[in-house]
Amino acid sequence: MEQGLRNYLVVTGGYWAFTITDGAIRMLVVLYFHLLGYSPFEVAMLFLFYEFFGIVTNLVGGWLGSRIGLNLTMHIGMAMQVFALAMLMVPESYLSVVYVMAAQALSGIAKDLNKMSAKASVKTLLPEHETESKLFKWIAVLTGSKNALKGLGFFLGALLLQTLEFRGALAVLSGGLFIVLLITLSLLPTGLGKSKSKPKFTQVFSKTPAINWLSAARFFLFGSRDVWFVVALPVYLYSVFQWSFMQVGGFLAIWVIGYGVVQASAPKLIQRSHHSKGPDGATVKLWAFILAFLPASIALALYFDFYPEISLIAGLIIFGFVFAINSAVHSYLIVALSEHDKVSMNVGFYYMANAGGRLAGTVLSGLIYQSQGLLGCLIWSSIFVAAAGILSMRLPESKSGEVVQ
Repeated sequence: MEQGLRNYLVVTGGYWAFTITDGAIRMLVVLYFHLLGYSPFEVAMLFLFYEFFGIVTNLVGGWLGSRIGLNLTMHIGMAMQVFALAMLMVPESYLSVVYVMAAQALSGIAKDLNKMSAKASVKTLLPEHETESKLFKWIAVLTGSKNALKGLGFFLGALLLQTLEFRGALAVLSGGLFIVLLITLSLLPTGLGKSKSKPKFTQVFSKTPAINWLSAARFFLFGSRDVWFVVALPVYLYSVFQWSFMQVGGFLAIWVIGYGVVQASAPKLIQRSHHSKGPDGATVKLWAFILAFLPASIALALYFDFYPEISLIAGLIIFGFVFAINSAVHSYLIVALSEHDKVSMNVGFYYMANAGGRLAGTVLSGLIYQSQGLLGCLIWSSIFVAAAGILSMRLPESKSGEVVQ
C-alpha cells in the first residue's frame, strides 16, 4: 500500500504539471488569436483537431496502455505536449490556421494519453480489497486537483501572455514540463497497468450496457459545458463586459479552481447516504437534472437584462458547483465498474465519448455564439444536460455485483 500510494502521488504530480500547461495553452490560444482578429468561429476551429484527435487517442490509448503499460503512455503524452508547445514558438507569419490546428492536434493527443493513463492508474494502484468509498476519494482528489490546477493554468497563460508575450510564455511552459517528464521517468515503475493478456483492438468497444449508457451521458454532459465555456464565455467577457486579459484569465482560473475543489470534495458532499459504497445511477440522474435548470436560468436573466454581469458570474459559480458533482460521480463510476485487468480500455472508451462531447461543444461554442450570442449557447447547454439526464436513467441504481466483463 505504501508503494501504491507513492506511485499514485508521482502519477498525480505528473498529471498536475501537464494540466497546468494544458490550461495555459488554451487561454493563450483563445486570447492571442482573438487579438489577431480571428472570429469566434475561427478561434473554435483552432481546437477542432485538438478535440477530434482526443476521440481517436482515447479509443486507441486505452488499448495501447493495456499492452505497453500506463506509465509509458503517460510519458509519451508529456513528450508530445512539450513538442506541441515548441511548435507554436515559430514567428507569427507561420501561425496559419492549418499550422495551429496541427499543433493543437498533437496537444489533444498528448492531453488524452496523459489523462487516460493517470485515471486508469488509480484502479491498478489501489488494492482490490479496498472499499468503493476509498476508490471514490482517490478518483475525486485526482480529478478535482487536476481541474483546480487547470484553472491555475488559465491564469498563468493570461499572465505569461501579458508579461512575456506569446512565444515567451510557450518557452516557459515547454521547459517546465520537460523537467517534470524527466523526474517522473526516473520515479515510476515500468509496466504499470499492463494487461496480463494481449487484448485485441476490437475489445476497446465496450459490450457492457452500463458503460455505454454512462459514456453517452458523458458526451452530452461535457458538451453542455464547452458549448458556452470554451469560446463564447471568454470572448463575451472580453468584448461585451470590456474585461482585460488578466481579468478574463483570472476569473476563469478562479472558477476552474473552485470547480476542482468541489470535485475533490464530492465524496464528503454526497456520500453520507452511501456509507461504504460509492454513488450509483440514481446519483448521476439526480444531479444531471439539477444541472439542466441552471444555464436556462442564466439565459433568462440575460434576456431580461437583470443585472447581467452579476447574474452571469453568480450563475457560473452555481453551475460550476453542480457540474463538478456530476463530473466527479461520472469519473468514479467508470473506474468502479471496470475490472483491474480491463480498466484502461474501459476508461479509454469512456473518455473517447468525453472528447466527442468536448468536440461538439467547442465547435458549437464558436458557431452558436457567432449566430445566436451567449443566450443561444446557454439554451443549448441546458438541452445537452437534459439529454445526459435522460440517458442516465438507463444506468443501474445499484452497482452490487456489476462489473465490466
